[in-house]
Amino acid sequence: MVAPTTPRSGDPISPASHAATVAAPGDRPRRLVLGTGNASKVREIRAILGGSGWELLTPSEAGVDIAPVAETGRSYVENAVAKATAYVRASGLPSLADDSGLEVDALGGRPGVLSARYGGPGMDDQRRYERLLEELAGVPLSRRTARFRATVAVARPGNQPIVREGVVEGRIALEPRGANGFGYDPVFLLPGGQTMAELGDEKQRISHRALALAALRDVLRDLNR
Repeated sequence: MVAPTTPRSGDPISPASHAATVAAPGDRPRRLVLGTGNASKVREIRAILGGSGWELLTPSEAGVDIAPVAETGRSYVENAVAKATAYVRASGLPSLADDSGLEVDALGGRPGVLSARYGGPGMDDQRRYERLLEELAGVPLSRRTARFRATVAVARPGNQPIVREGVVEGRIALEPRGANGFGYDPVFLLPGGQTMAELGDEKQRISHRALALAALRDVLRDLNR
């Protein structure tokens, strides 16, 4: 499910990997700063938005060095817009940022916007999903319905942010499976029986972030005309 939304207001990353987004020789593409230092996320964004006509730059490639933007918003939209806007101010360039989370019905929608900080500071991805499984101990699979929700925002100097959303429905598995992906992927069970971490390249087509980015792709093409 992908729907437009109106806002109310790792590893080293290869600097050469954005070249696929460059337009024909002689036509300098417009530059878009990716407001994240997460290497896995950068690869996913570049794979989906490649061919949009924009040169997709990491903050270091754009010469931007800012402190992590605090995710203090009460919604994914607020957090994504705040991060994108911070990178616009720092770089003077259009910037993209996202916020996403896991919503578990048996936990009243938690961890939600707190997904990246679930369980407190100092916990890695594995410890966070282990904490989630501990909270769901004794809950049968039929009652472990959940969804991944992602919001992607593009902020531009002097313009209102553009926001798109993607949602994937599933359940929380009884135990982690799969070595791909990151975050809660190993415990997010898709309707087909695989966890998100057991997917290969298909994740770039069906994930919540992929759906939000796909909805944004045509917008970026239009802005580049």
